[in-house]
Amino acid sequence: MDLTELLGDQAGVISRRQVLAAGLRQHDIERMLRRREWARVHEGVYVTHTGDTTWHQRAWAAVLFSWPAALSHRSALSAAGASGNSPQDDCLIDVAVDRGRHRVAPAGVRLHRMSDFHARVQWNLGPPRIRYEHAVLDLAAEARSDSAAVAVLSDACGARRTTTARLSAALADRPRLPRRAWLADVLADVAAGTCSVLEHGYLTLVERPHGLPEGRRQASHRHGDKRVYQDVEYVDLGTYVEFDGRLFHSSAAARDLDMGRDLESAASDGSETLRISYGMVFDRPCTTAASVGAVLQRHGWTGSPTTCPRCA
Repeated sequence: MDLTELLGDQAGVISRRQVLAAGLRQHDIERMLRRREWARVHEGVYVTHTGDTTWHQRAWAAVLFSWPAALSHRSALSAAGASGNSPQDDCLIDVAVDRGRHRVAPAGVRLHRMSDFHARVQWNLGPPRIRYEHAVLDLAAEARSDSAAVAVLSDACGARRTTTARLSAALADRPRLPRRAWLADVLADVAAGTCSVLEHGYLTLVERPHGLPEGRRQASHRHGDKRVYQDVEYVDLGTYVEFDGRLFHSSAAARDLDMGRDLESAASDGSETLRISYGMVFDRPCTTAASVGAVLQRHGWTGSPTTCPRCA
């Protein structure tokens, strides 16, 4: 490939290997550097200017330095334009190489050694990157907490860049992935409609371990000429659970719309909407379960909340 065309394809970044393959010599590289037409990004990797490099250029430089390599983890998601993975926020470039490689990462690059590496890479993309589903699974498996792992999976599905079926299929090819069994359970829950960290936490920390009735997720209802969706509906018990969106609402007006919807529901059919916050789920799940159970009993549930190992 012509050197100019190659530089265009690689955001102005090139490796010594590519320069020599195009017919230039080492002294040509040294002349470019001396004239400040090129600048060194990593050892043996150059960019065709001397100013600050963009995230895309740093990504190319990281891949070319470690070649054969591909973007992985959060960097692969950022390159794909995934919501919540802004390239500008990435201080480190995550790069995957074959498990048998022993390359030392330069500053600003984090290396990941992978089995079955070549089969997981989309080599036709620029820069090459690990396939979306595998990058999501890698990021979720290495997340610092369960809630962070759930966020990775639910964000990927919520952005409609993948599906639980595709993630589950990729997971089936990863028998040694950390948290594999747990991730499979989470994917099953996401497929059932638990589409946020808070929603999944309510299902696994409040509802299930305390023997509450199984609610219907993302139930749709019509109020006047509007169709609205309830996070959880306890069918035939006139009770809905809505997860408090204060972390995501941008204004008081958004919360006011939520409260108005609750009032409309109560006025039209006598139903009751319970607003559940992060602290109620992750800090006080047992107390929350007891309170929800009491409300459900008031609406006709004949059962009682049970205790879980965490209950005082």
